[in-house]
Amino acid sequence: MAHTLSLAGKRPLSLAGGQWLQLFFGLVCMMAISSPQYTWTLFSKPLMGALGVKLPALQVTFSLLIILQTFLSPLHGYLVDRFGPRLLISIGTLLSGLSWVLASQANSLTDLYLSYGLLGGLGTGAVYIGVISQMVKWFPERRGFAVGIAAAGYGFGAIFTTFPIASRIASHGYDSALWIFGILFGLVGLLAAQGLRRAPQELAALESRNRDHMKGMSPAVTLKSPVFWLMFVMMALMSTSGLMVISQTAAFAHDFGVASAVVMGMAALPLALSLDRVTNGLTRPFFGWLSDRIGRENTMFIAFLLEALAMLAWLQFRSDPVLFILLSGVVFFGWGEIFSLFPSTLTDTFGERHASANYGFLYMAQGVGSVLGGPLAAQLHEATGSWLPVFEVVIAMDLLAALLALLVLKPLRKKFTCD
Repeated sequence: MAHTLSLAGKRPLSLAGGQWLQLFFGLVCMMAISSPQYTWTLFSKPLMGALGVKLPALQVTFSLLIILQTFLSPLHGYLVDRFGPRLLISIGTLLSGLSWVLASQANSLTDLYLSYGLLGGLGTGAVYIGVISQMVKWFPERRGFAVGIAAAGYGFGAIFTTFPIASRIASHGYDSALWIFGILFGLVGLLAAQGLRRAPQELAALESRNRDHMKGMSPAVTLKSPVFWLMFVMMALMSTSGLMVISQTAAFAHDFGVASAVVMGMAALPLALSLDRVTNGLTRPFFGWLSDRIGRENTMFIAFLLEALAMLAWLQFRSDPVLFILLSGVVFFGWGEIFSLFPSTLTDTFGERHASANYGFLYMAQGVGSVLGGPLAAQLHEATGSWLPVFEVVIAMDLLAALLALLVLKPLRKKFTCD
């Protein structure tokens, strides 16, 4: 591509090295906040028993986590631009860890909503938006790949905690697991955040020289564009699909009769969750890298269609423990890339200057998906007595998002950038 510069020669070696160091620190911070979302399903059954509540009411906790994480994203974007990444992300990692510590003492749904949901959402949202907004600025010429690597930390991080958390819950109870891992996550994230700093002006100048037609549109301008709202709808559709699986895996695995199965000497459910974390992490840099080469919308079509087909196959072979595990990994390989493709596409379209705030508004689509894929999906299951209608709805959403990417977003964005 015409705007690509090599890291060697035309850019100071110290600057090039600083880019990768920032990516490393951001990756660790993302890994430190991944478990509240990706291991929630392990806590759902013991929490239902301890608090004496039904699944739809409990899933409000998960929705609160995502809603607070996403709906305050514009504020987080502003704060990271105003005060820098180190302060905001340090506070975020501490709040995220504290949310688990306080949740371990919860005696009611209200306690759980305020701790795991409210504090957890505030903390994880600050870290997530802070890290992603830094990567789009630090890597203007490799945006899709860099954002994919950072987002992979969020999708991949829980692989290191899924089995330990499941084991701790089984041996000492969910409250012990929340307490110990909450402290661990907070400390690790806080230490990594101390290495973060603002992107230097040289990189901003590179963006300006190579993309003169994009001076950087403010949220006031971005929010008036049909391109933005089309991406918002598409991200909400895809978020619903993935968050339904993330929040409900344990529930429908029990209903499908595979949760207690043993595969290769390991319980099927935590094994599936661990594989999911691997593929959910790998997909983000892979499809980010691919989108840098074949285009954002073409990549979206391929990935979103893969998600729909994987969900369909998963549904067909739901009672086979081995296929349940393997196909769950494919499902996440077709889903997790939204967190590299959408921020990259947004910044490509509306510029780098206000990228943090703009992505904060787009990321709110994840909050919409958390409501549709969390408590509303659980209510649909409760009303119909089956997970089949839930799967049918989210498969249709995946297919619609794939078609919108290729047939609507691609020509609309091309016209927008040429005007």
